[in-house]
Amino acid sequence: METEFLKKCFGNCLAQALVEFVKIRPNDPIEYLAHWFYHYRKTTMAKENTTEKIQLKEEHYKSFKEAELIDMLKQDKNHIQQKCEKCLKVGRKK
Repeated sequence: METEFLKKCFGNCLAQALVEFVKIRPNDPIEYLAHWFYHYRKTTMAKENTTEKIQLKEEHYKSFKEAELIDMLKQDKNHIQQKCEKCLKVGRKK
């Protein structure tokens, strides 16, 4: 039961922390782990924020390109309609 809770809450982070802990063998293990988890969370959050910013920029670029494409299609549609109207007018005159 406890292992499932730890896996759910800490996942791979706990295993990494314990590996570092065993390598270093600090004098104050509780303080060391507290700092390690704090640093881990800080760097993880920074990575997530960076990833989110990149995704937002990509989405913004895609929506900008879609808007450009829609404008081009509207212009083409208007151009075609104008040509059709001219053709109809010429055909009616005959």
